[in-house]
Amino acid sequence: MAGFRLYAWSLSATGAYRLDITAIDSLRGGPPVILAPNHPCLIDALLILTRHPNIVCVMKAELMKNVFLGSGARLARYVRNESTRQLVKESVAHLREGAVLLLFPEGTRTTQAPINPLVGSVALISKQAGVPVQTLLVETDSPYLSKGWPLFKRPDLPITYRVRLGQRFAPPEDVAAFTAELDAYYRRELTAGLQLHA
Repeated sequence: MAGFRLYAWSLSATGAYRLDITAIDSLRGGPPVILAPNHPCLIDALLILTRHPNIVCVMKAELMKNVFLGSGARLARYVRNESTRQLVKESVAHLREGAVLLLFPEGTRTTQAPINPLVGSVALISKQAGVPVQTLLVETDSPYLSKGWPLFKRPDLPITYRVRLGQRFAPPEDVAAFTAELDAYYRRELTAGLQLHA
C-alpha cells in the first residue's frame, strides 16, 4: 500500500494526473464488503489499493506468475482468477476473515462504453459470503492505459481521474437478477458522470 501511495503521489506531484480518489477513505474500519468498480484503465486497481489497508485483490492468474508482481501479490493474499470455484471459495474465506475484496465485475478492462457486460462472480461471492457490494464509479477523461492503448504512446496531460462511491447493494438472493440490476446501475451512473472515455 505504501509503495502504491508513493507512486500515486508522484503522479500528482509531477502534474501527470489530477487524482480525486479519497472517497474510498470513508470505508476504512468498516465491515467486510466487496468493492466493485468499473475498469476503464490498467491503473485502476493500483490507485484503489492506495486508499485502504485491508484489501484483497482478485488478479489474473498470469500476473500471479509474473516475476515482478507474483511474490508481492501472494504475500498480500491476493486471489487468482484461475477457476470460478477456487475464486469464489478463496474470496468468501477472505471476506469471512474481515477483509475487503476488490473485484472488477466486468472481468477485464472496459472495451464498450460505458461498461462491458458484467460477469456473475461479484453476485455469487456476495450471496455466498453474505456481504454487501459497494460499487465504485471510476471516471476519467483520457483513454490512457485502456484496453488496446499502445504502451509507449504518450497521452495528453494532465489526466483527470476520479473514484466516487456508488450505491451499496445488499447480498442478493438471485445471482442473475442482481447482475442485471448492477449492470443497469453502472450504465445509468457512468453515462451521467464524468465518463468521457470512448
